[in-house]
Amino acid sequence: MSSVTDPETVLDQPLRPPHHRTVLPVGPPRHIVQPNGTPAWLVTKYHHVRQVLTDPRFSRAQLYSSDVAQPGNARSAVNDPDAIVNQDGTDHLRLRRIVQETFTPRAVARWRVWIAPLVDELLDDLEQAGPPADLIAPYVHALPSDVICRLMGLEGIIDREYLARVARYMLADETVPTEKVERVRAEYSQLMADVIAERRERPGDDLVSDLVRAAERIGGIPEAQLVHLMCSLPTAAADSTASAIGNSLVYLLGERLDTWPRLGASLQEAELATERLIHHIPLGDGEFFTRYAVEDVELGGVTIPGGSTVAIARSSAGRDPEVYRTTPDEPFGDLFSPLEAPTLALGAGPHYCLGAPLVRLLMQWSLHRLAARLPGLRLAGPVEAIEWRLGSTTRSPRRLEVTW
Repeated sequence: MSSVTDPETVLDQPLRPPHHRTVLPVGPPRHIVQPNGTPAWLVTKYHHVRQVLTDPRFSRAQLYSSDVAQPGNARSAVNDPDAIVNQDGTDHLRLRRIVQETFTPRAVARWRVWIAPLVDELLDDLEQAGPPADLIAPYVHALPSDVICRLMGLEGIIDREYLARVARYMLADETVPTEKVERVRAEYSQLMADVIAERRERPGDDLVSDLVRAAERIGGIPEAQLVHLMCSLPTAAADSTASAIGNSLVYLLGERLDTWPRLGASLQEAELATERLIHHIPLGDGEFFTRYAVEDVELGGVTIPGGSTVAIARSSAGRDPEVYRTTPDEPFGDLFSPLEAPTLALGAGPHYCLGAPLVRLLMQWSLHRLAARLPGLRLAGPVEAIEWRLGSTTRSPRRLEVTW
């Protein structure tokens, strides 16, 4: 075993397009200084990252104790201590059970009955408008926003434009004025608190009512955590899914146009490609997701001291040559072959992404139907001219001009 006390590396270069190609070297855990100036232990190998994600000795909640430097941008909803991703043990399990009781893979499969026609309706509008067209607002953002609003019974309360605006501030980085972030988050939290109160009195056939009933059955859920959960579900589902679809389209149309016909010809091929796209294309500039070592832990022959921050690099783990068959020139490999090991892009263990089945379904259907309806789809300009949406913990094209 070894233990290193002095930082070896300072990582201060954000990812830039094409952002799926920038990864850190894969190797044993090493001491670094993060871009925000705080020290951490960098973990890059697949099996090491998986251990950190699944081992209870690596905590999220402890990152928010008073004597620990706050991870990343403390204003982002992702770093709110009430967020489900920042709970451990029984507190986390109680919150997670609320969603698990209603947000199951079987339930998501049933939603396909009305999600598939919705995809085609959006494509009807896109085709009717004619080329050239922007894919982002009328399709990439519209689909997940419309789906989550319908699922949660929020139609007539919020719409896709409001959800996109709120998501920008819920996931804002340090470049967005603090007072604006706090005002929008406070207004949105009050709106969702009012919806929760209304569904308690008059429950309906919607996801919010189901989640409220589940919270009452389970008990012991602080109201602040329940409100945060109801706020984060629609914004995270809409923003993350739209970012994943938009970034994937940049890659497919900009670098792998030869694969476009296969995506449209077979839903099964689209399912395989979706898994590789999720695996390889990060949602934002931030490479790290952090944990707190509550005690000394040996990891890959290196002792991680208790009290240390651990920064896991999931994108780098996804290129671990001991696990995945990739090359620097084509890290995706065969886009239509199964991954050699389960992806860590959606997490692992107790914090595995609850929305993963819905993300996969929306990506599969949106890419498959778009390629089937518009087999001649292509970018209307060079990839280098794409304007990127910044100021958030996720990043994706602001507009994606295409023709067919």
